[in-house]
Amino acid sequence: MNMIPMEVPNYSPADFSQETWWLTVLKAVFIIVFLILNVLLALWVERRTIGRMQTRPGPNVAGPFGLFQAIADAVKLLFKEDMWTRKSEKFIYLLAPTIAAFCAFMVYAVIPFGPSVSFFGHHTPLQLTDFPVSVLYILAITAFGVYGIVLGGWSAHSTYPLFGAVRSAAQVISYELAMGLSIVTVFLVSGSMSTSGIVAAQTNLWWCVGLLPSFLIYVISMIGEVNRLPFDLPEAEGELVAGHMVEYSSMKFAWFFLAEYINMFNVSAVCTTLFLGGWSAGPLTLIWQGADSGWWPVLWFVTKVWACMFFMIWTRGTLVRFRYDQFMRFGWKFLIPVALAWFVLVAIVQGLRAFTDMDAQQLLLGLSVICVVTMVVLFFWPESKPTEEESKSDFDAFAGGYPVPPLPGQELPASTRHAVPAKSAKEVEK
Repeated sequence: MNMIPMEVPNYSPADFSQETWWLTVLKAVFIIVFLILNVLLALWVERRTIGRMQTRPGPNVAGPFGLFQAIADAVKLLFKEDMWTRKSEKFIYLLAPTIAAFCAFMVYAVIPFGPSVSFFGHHTPLQLTDFPVSVLYILAITAFGVYGIVLGGWSAHSTYPLFGAVRSAAQVISYELAMGLSIVTVFLVSGSMSTSGIVAAQTNLWWCVGLLPSFLIYVISMIGEVNRLPFDLPEAEGELVAGHMVEYSSMKFAWFFLAEYINMFNVSAVCTTLFLGGWSAGPLTLIWQGADSGWWPVLWFVTKVWACMFFMIWTRGTLVRFRYDQFMRFGWKFLIPVALAWFVLVAIVQGLRAFTDMDAQQLLLGLSVICVVTMVVLFFWPESKPTEEESKSDFDAFAGGYPVPPLPGQELPASTRHAVPAKSAKEVEK
């Protein structure tokens, strides 16, 4: 057995040595324009796709095929009356949508669109910036963006927005733990926390294959992070009307709406970067050597991002909303334990890889299959039924002063106001 540790692959990070100030400004402007245009397109694609799923045409009046419907809706929001609630905290009420929108735009700063290219005589990577802890920066920004939702729900001093804000905070705490554990496994295998380094580490194998459980956990968690069906409980229309956005109108509502869809692109871009090879063409390079050179990688990156976007649109059109207790139970009792167990397995494999000459890829693939099968079995494993003593225990719906529904296994006691059976005519005569 060879006890000499194997060398960590030397993945060169993005080189910004030839970067100029006007190139940085141009990249920043491109990211803003790219996100806004893609949000407008995503609104049209989502409404048309869900319309087709529900056997209706969707928007088809404003412009050819209804392409200008999103622009018409944006203009309408601009000219809507700006409403204020009298008891709201004015400063925080205004600050909340600003925080949500600002944090949404900041994530793409470290996302690599492609390799280094020649642009007006300057050799520059297709990325605004990069540093050794880029992924930690993404996690920090996304966590800070939740403050916009929480402050927006609290500052309105209204019931439904507050409920939505509390739900959103609980949801982020629950699902960010599982998401973080799935991302840490990528750090272990890639040997880097830089986004460009992680993309370079997937030259031979995309982590959606080598780290399949991490990929599945991230996909589930990202839907919960952006409050999309079946996890849109913070803004459930049937319960909370619109959650934290109930008391917002005009441009402030538009900022929240824009931030929600930009966050969808953010989690899709992170999924593409960490698990889908980033801008790499992958198997296409076997038949086309120039697929990863020049400006072509931008096309592969955008295609992967839109594939993730379509997946979230598809889930909205096909799945139903979780009950809140089911949603929280799924996060804490299923996702987090599975993510933690998988992280430990990956750490053990990396330890064996460091001190032996074993093939880590084949071992990871085998463990991935075993872990996915275990996840499916645990998900469909029937829950233990309550015992007779527990089921017979009295349930007081007004114990806390407010009426609450019974939990699984609990039954409401028989009502004391049963209808008295009507007496027959003969009994009345007697």
